[in-house]
Amino acid sequence: MLVFCKDKIFVKDLVIYDFDEVYISSHDGFEICMSSNELPKVWQGLTAWADVNIDEKFLRTDEKLMTMREFLHLGDDKGMTLASRAWQFRNWFCEINFCSKCGGKIFASENDYGRICEKCGKVFYAPISPAVITAIEHEGKLLLAHNTAWPETRYSIIAGFVEPGERLEETVRREIREEVSIEVKNIKYFGSQTWPFPNSLMLGFTAEYLSGEVKPDGIEISRAGFFSPEEIRKMNIPDRASIARKLIENFLASKS
Repeated sequence: MLVFCKDKIFVKDLVIYDFDEVYISSHDGFEICMSSNELPKVWQGLTAWADVNIDEKFLRTDEKLMTMREFLHLGDDKGMTLASRAWQFRNWFCEINFCSKCGGKIFASENDYGRICEKCGKVFYAPISPAVITAIEHEGKLLLAHNTAWPETRYSIIAGFVEPGERLEETVRREIREEVSIEVKNIKYFGSQTWPFPNSLMLGFTAEYLSGEVKPDGIEISRAGFFSPEEIRKMNIPDRASIARKLIENFLASKS
């Protein structure tokens, strides 16, 4: 069972142990608010989780509360996958409890991973927000950009959410066009990654520059350009836990 407290995850020796409910309920300073063990049998196939109030002064020397971003930065891919899924289900249950159609109370289905309104019968599923992220190559260089919300020296590749009615390739082209004003070709799927901030599914692509002049939109992107492998190796780029870093490293490996 994974343990969450507000916006943090409980770890022991920097590992998300599979704690049992006895360990949690008997721990001084721990109060269980909700547990996935309370849900119908069909839900027990998922990674178990508990939402817990924790008084940090009772934490032992080998125990710690970490933000999800801090935990993901440890680079534990398996732990990240488990934590991401449990984190999103926990947030869904703790934050959304009423029907958006009629205001009725919603409860966990006994047949699948849905939740059903007790009044109107509307069925809900955990929200997922798909987003594309694309590594764009041109003449042996990779396009990197600085987002205005990031630390001053951070650079990464272009990303954005999928809009209703779009195919993924259309999102890739639109986001790149909107943020840096260029067109791309040869769009190819690279891989995917769950990214729980708050409930994204990152879909990675590679592409090649086609036309246009790189011009940051000045809103989300303040700086952008094509950088050589030598330049990139000296830059502040995303952590190894992210698919952005995997796409960048894929580019670097192809040039070594």
